[in-house]
Amino acid sequence: MFLKGKAAIVTGSTSGIGLEVAKALAGAGASVMINGFGDAAAIEAERANLATISGAGALYDAADMSKPDQITAMAARAAAEFGSVDIIVNNAGIQHVSPIEEFPPEKFEAIMAINLAAPWYLCRAAVPGMKARNWGRIISTASAHSLVASPNKSAYVMAKHGIAGMTKTLALETATFGITVNAISPGYVWTPLVEQQIPDTMKTRNMTRDQVINDVLLHAQPTKQFVTAGQVASLALYLCGDDAAQITGANLTIDGGWTAA
Repeated sequence: MFLKGKAAIVTGSTSGIGLEVAKALAGAGASVMINGFGDAAAIEAERANLATISGAGALYDAADMSKPDQITAMAARAAAEFGSVDIIVNNAGIQHVSPIEEFPPEKFEAIMAINLAAPWYLCRAAVPGMKARNWGRIISTASAHSLVASPNKSAYVMAKHGIAGMTKTLALETATFGITVNAISPGYVWTPLVEQQIPDTMKTRNMTRDQVINDVLLHAQPTKQFVTAGQVASLALYLCGDDAAQITGANLTIDGGWTAA
């Protein structure tokens, strides 16, 4: 329970990668605030489970990550109810795929707000307290697309490259305060959202399930295996420990070799 007495905010954590990260942090004793959208009863069940796992506090906040005032209020609430915010995991994100000339401006604005601006606002709110306590961990879920590009994903690639830049800059700003700032860049992660895309792709491309998985989803990953949410969570947890205290400003890939090419 090496995170006992620490408190974390994990955005986009009512399901998928974010929820697995929240469970990993809770399992190490941290109080955790989760955030995101979904069924109220299901979210409450997950919140209660996190409290049981950690033996500490667990909160849910419905802050909209496209609204800076709500992000700031969420950070203030966590600090007030937990006593501190020691760990931030910027995980909330959205995607839209389209050639730039057909890309809806409102989709571009939403992607930039949620994937890039929201982490900046949350860090801005939490860093002063971390500096005062001389300890902090900031982890952002980036993507293989923080390092390489794919067509028709201009906004997403821009935002994730921005996360990589923010990570380096904040690492330098906080280096003497016991704070580490890192990004984790997964390739394709097996989540319910990915699984739900397979039937439509099978139909539109006239492919079998295996063809969609190997020739479309895992085309760029040499291992031909999905990253799991648990693997991402394990890396995030490691970055919160003392053994990772000298890892800062890093963009750590977990992508089955995608960006090795």
